[in-house]
Amino acid sequence: MTAIAESCPEGMSKAKTHAARVAKLNDDFRQGRTRGRFFVTPGIIKLSKGAPDELLSLVRNYNTFTRDENPYGENDFGSLDWRGSKVFWKIDYYNLDLTGGSPDPTDDSVTVRCLVLMLAAEY
Repeated sequence: MTAIAESCPEGMSKAKTHAARVAKLNDDFRQGRTRGRFFVTPGIIKLSKGAPDELLSLVRNYNTFTRDENPYGENDFGSLDWRGSKVFWKIDYYNLDLTGGSPDPTDDSVTVRCLVLMLAAEY
């Protein structure tokens, strides 16, 4: 029992460290400090001519993560209300040729971050 009790805090610490690293990389990406890809859905484009740019600006400055939206602490999802529309954004992690998931989201040398901005109804 002692071995299990001693190993759990270390495992939890590693998970928190991993989540904190991913969150930092996600924040850097959202805020334009690192490279990645941004996508907007047809619903966002149809909102208005300036909607995609205005919403991406809001996403870059987003810092109201809730436990429900961010249960793993990776800062990879958010929601906001914009002119009466519920908008979601989501970051996913892909391998370099975008054919599958990243082997390690904590390593930008093997990861392409992709942010999709969408209406909640498109999720």
